[in-house]
Amino acid sequence: MRDLPGWAVRLRAERRQRLWTQRDMAKRLAEAADDHTRDRLLERESLTRMIKDWEAGRHQPKDPYRVLYCRVFDADEAELFGDRHTAQDHPSAEALSVPIPALPLPAIAPDSDLFERITRTVQRPGRVDRQTVEWLETCLAEHRKVEDTIGSRPLLGIVRQQLGVVVELAQNAHGSFADTVVDLAAQYAQFVAWMSLDVDDQAAALAWYDRAHDWALEIGDVNMATTTLSMKAHQAWSAGNARRCVRLANAARWHDGQVTPGVRGMAAQMTARGHALAGDARPARTLLDEAEALIRQAAEHADDEPAWMYFYDETWFRLQRGMTELQLGNWPKAIDLLTEGLSGLPESYKRDRAWYGSCLAKAHSEAGDAAAAVEVSLPVVADAVELNRHARKELVDVAALLRRRKSSQATLLHEALTAAERVDR
Repeated sequence: MRDLPGWAVRLRAERRQRLWTQRDMAKRLAEAADDHTRDRLLERESLTRMIKDWEAGRHQPKDPYRVLYCRVFDADEAELFGDRHTAQDHPSAEALSVPIPALPLPAIAPDSDLFERITRTVQRPGRVDRQTVEWLETCLAEHRKVEDTIGSRPLLGIVRQQLGVVVELAQNAHGSFADTVVDLAAQYAQFVAWMSLDVDDQAAALAWYDRAHDWALEIGDVNMATTTLSMKAHQAWSAGNARRCVRLANAARWHDGQVTPGVRGMAAQMTARGHALAGDARPARTLLDEAEALIRQAAEHADDEPAWMYFYDETWFRLQRGMTELQLGNWPKAIDLLTEGLSGLPESYKRDRAWYGSCLAKAHSEAGDAAAAVEVSLPVVADAVELNRHARKELVDVAALLRRRKSSQATLLHEALTAAERVDR
């Protein structure tokens, strides 16, 4: 298989990064043209075919297409069409073209035969390859686990590129296999939404949750449809919108009879958190009891739960319950639940340990135990600053509370945060 010219790789990579089909690309080029040129372009039924030929490296676009490409991609001509590199010697372009993980994950590294198969499928999405789709499924599973350790920032770019490939494969798949690829696209979109929220890109998170929900409805996957509503409820909770949180979480529970216990439990506990945010203790605790029973039921048949529910167990729920008690101002109960939950959370879950550790620090500080607050804060400061903006904010709030109470412990936490932020820059 011949190497593609670097400009062809870049044209395809830029398009896929935006999740556009070749037909979408033709529309964008036409929209970027002046009236006279646009009329000429729209008369040409072959524009999509021309784009396909350009991306295959058969020949370079000539003006006015080169100019229009530069407008659409907001790039200069030398950057986009300069033939300085080929796909073989342009690693950043290749990473976009063939979605190989940017991190050393030996469990999913393809051998030479699989790599060639992946490359061929990506370059010719009309020939959807089951092995490539299975490999992308494995990538997603591994990236979910890695994200628990390193956070979202290092992963978001490559996972979005993989999502772009899956979307294009889904558009070219046929028969029952098409549903398999659309299902994978929904899972990727849900994960990208989660990571977008983690880096505080609220608009992207909402857009990708909506896209995942649409795909789930398209193929009748009520587990994913329910999960995306629960996660949108979580987004509302993060923004402090209790009413929207409760309403979305209740909407997630409409599918109760058709989804797995774990997914139902997630919806119930999200509804509980919405009520806690509003200060309604009784419904919050009643719903938490319901969610806990569902989680125990899910644990008995863990293999029946969707792949993205791998984290949802009794340890995770205990931590969620601790957060709810924290929201309700029950400091002693929050401290007990968060301490117990953290003791069972794997050390590799650095992002989550930073978040729940910061919640525990908040509970201790609110309870008036400044020494305990700083004691649990210091071990998670570095990970909070690097991996979890919510945890960082919580620790900043703890330091501010301690300062207002004129505690000498405030200086220790403030200095630790300042040092960690200096390193993170």
